[in-house]
Amino acid sequence: MKQIRKYAHPLILWILFEAVAVTLWLTKNNVFYLFNFSYIGTSVALGIILFIRKNKYARRIVQLLVGLYMLVYLGFICRENMQIEGFWYYLFTGVFEAATIHYAVAKIFGPLIFGRGWCGYACWTAMVLDFLPYKVPAHPRKKIGWIRYVTFVLSFVFVSALFLAGVGNIEKIMFWAFIVGNIAYYAVGIALAFALKDNRAFCKYICPITLFLKPASYFSLLRVRCDTDLCVKCGKCRRVCPMDVDVTDNSRKRENGTECILCMECVKNCPKKAL
Repeated sequence: MKQIRKYAHPLILWILFEAVAVTLWLTKNNVFYLFNFSYIGTSVALGIILFIRKNKYARRIVQLLVGLYMLVYLGFICRENMQIEGFWYYLFTGVFEAATIHYAVAKIFGPLIFGRGWCGYACWTAMVLDFLPYKVPAHPRKKIGWIRYVTFVLSFVFVSALFLAGVGNIEKIMFWAFIVGNIAYYAVGIALAFALKDNRAFCKYICPITLFLKPASYFSLLRVRCDTDLCVKCGKCRRVCPMDVDVTDNSRKRENGTECILCMECVKNCPKKAL
């Protein structure tokens, strides 16, 4: 019974992903959805199990399993634009497929359960940025987060303009937008990381996906919580947090609360095991 409780969280998460996989498989009559969500759910559950077993590469293993699958298989091989432009494209065409389902599950409704877990365990942009040397921000967060609102609007305007202009073969354009967009994301993300000495600078200031993730993350069921009786307020959790979150505050209004990516660096580094 103790072992079952120990692995309850990854088991529950895996069951949720399997429920989505089976539901979409039966409703859409497409076995791809069974494979897709089963693969992602199993990868994430495996990562959580490895974390429970104190494997220091647990999160990185999940990032590579899911991130490379999304980038290489879905993006380059299946030619699906899984970035925000692809979401707008399928939304405008009224097709509940590929990117729209991905966004609904991972970035719009999913964060009600697992918050910004997408950013910590599945994002193929962050997968590369986390290899850079600035895992702990060298400077306080800057007040330039408004840039992500600009990139969000620009992505919407770009796809809208294609439809309004009646451009032909938009699906091919979406594929090339995926390639060019990824190159731009990596280039800007790496440049920002070195300029600001912060691997996650792109996530904090540029990434348009956070506009979907943040609202639902406020109500997330999975959150890092602090045992205030054990906490000695040493501040180490804040210093190792790549997203500058005050995890010692258990309220939903804690500073940068919707920025938490559940990387668990704070949990691993807490000297009193208060998190």
